[in-house]
Amino acid sequence: MSKNVAEVILDQLSLLGVKRIYGVTGDTIIGLLDAMAKQDKIEFIAVKHESVAAFMASAEAKLTGRLAVCTSTMGPGAANLLNGLGDAYSDKAPVLALTGQAAQKDMGTDFQQYVDQQELFKPFATYSANLNSESAIVDLLQKAAEISLQQSTVTHISVPKDLFEKETKARARQLPRILEGTGSFELNDLEEVSKVMKQARQPMILAGAGARKAAGDLEELAMTWGAGILISLGGKGIFKDSTPHLLQGIGEGGNPHAPKVFKEADVVLIVGATWWPEGYVPENATIIHIDLNLEHAKKRVAADFGIKGRAEQVVPLLQQSVNGHKKNDEWLNRIETIKEKWADQNEQEGQIEGAPVHPSRIARGLEQTVADDAVITLDTGDVTVWMNRNFRQTNQKVLFSGYWRSMGFGLPAAMAVKLEQPEKQVVAVVGDGGLEMTLADLLTATRYGLDITVVVFNNGALQMESDKIQASGNEELGTQLTNPNFVQVAEACGWKGFRVESDENLEELLSQALQTKGPTLVDIYTEQAFFLETE
Repeated sequence: MSKNVAEVILDQLSLLGVKRIYGVTGDTIIGLLDAMAKQDKIEFIAVKHESVAAFMASAEAKLTGRLAVCTSTMGPGAANLLNGLGDAYSDKAPVLALTGQAAQKDMGTDFQQYVDQQELFKPFATYSANLNSESAIVDLLQKAAEISLQQSTVTHISVPKDLFEKETKARARQLPRILEGTGSFELNDLEEVSKVMKQARQPMILAGAGARKAAGDLEELAMTWGAGILISLGGKGIFKDSTPHLLQGIGEGGNPHAPKVFKEADVVLIVGATWWPEGYVPENATIIHIDLNLEHAKKRVAADFGIKGRAEQVVPLLQQSVNGHKKNDEWLNRIETIKEKWADQNEQEGQIEGAPVHPSRIARGLEQTVADDAVITLDTGDVTVWMNRNFRQTNQKVLFSGYWRSMGFGLPAAMAVKLEQPEKQVVAVVGDGGLEMTLADLLTATRYGLDITVVVFNNGALQMESDKIQASGNEELGTQLTNPNFVQVAEACGWKGFRVESDENLEELLSQALQTKGPTLVDIYTEQAFFLETE
């Protein structure tokens, strides 16, 4: 039975495990949408803006590790994808963008909305190709999928409008099996690194999301080696608060006392983290970096030793290699003192009373009300820093726009998570500025009946930018927001809305919202707060 290009695209994506495609309907992808309407293997999730489609694909890929897909029409539609694809590219999420293109006869002309999409996508797509023949569709899809999955990156294929409905003899096929020796280390392979670690007197460990499967081994290593542990935002929740030597987060919004010891470290082991904040890090330490995608990681942190492998395979070998190491008790005492100091301060910050509600109090309220296994999607801005600082994560999974740091990530990510894991409690924690960038897609959650909760830090400002401008002594312009009544907007979109004006009923209303079925928004009147003094 003959099939057209659009049908084969869906067959191939289905073989790759793709369950849904996020996008906005447009003229040049009508052929693809027609094929999608006639099958039930892959669902089309229609959103209001193409950046939301790309953000949702990015979030799904971050959550599952599978290939996620977004689509758009040519011209403005394709350009609108770029912000979300920038997030996926920066955070190493395997995303494929499928875009419509002008018909073959119109390519390269002054046809309206035409642009060379391969040039347009170049900054954010490791691989970008235009389909020039109906017989090449499977080859292009396979190459794009392999690159996205093997390199954890963004790829892109543009398809001329007239090719979607053209019949092809190409048929979907499974990806070839790739075997690599990555991570198959022996103890003697790590002899030089082990020698450096044994010489350390003031060692530290920085763990990120890639260390999740090695958390127990890292705890043992820290005890054996006599090292303190710091975590990136992506590493929050992989260790219990009671973990010995755990100093919590690094950087803005992390443990404010931690830089004092981190800067004095003589050896730092980075595991599954690809970034550290300027001004918070040691200047004279030997850096050892473990990451499965070391080529990507080393662009951001210069290391003396790089180990390309899985943390759960390498860390136990390092722990064995430092057995018998003489720990520096003075160093460990300093680490424990800072751990206790920050724990006490963090507890006090979470008890701040009043109206508007202090952001640290909101973080504590969320900590006490969200489910232990909830998925939290965190938007970018002041809200990110306060959650990093004061939300003491347990088993919750947190998704965020890491390196790219784009506002507007929280709501699209929450919708994608709920579609992928409908059994999970899903909470988007957003600032008012970030929410306003994707406000129209409250209707998307309504359309698909998504049981998510959006918690808004409503302080009427782009607070992070305001803080930076004030700190530099410059004049503010454009930082104050003109906000709607978010509860009324949410209710007009079919949501249930709650308003919190003081901390007295914070937990009560958060609990009600989390227990309400269907999309729910909690608008919290939030104080425009700077970080508290650390001394």
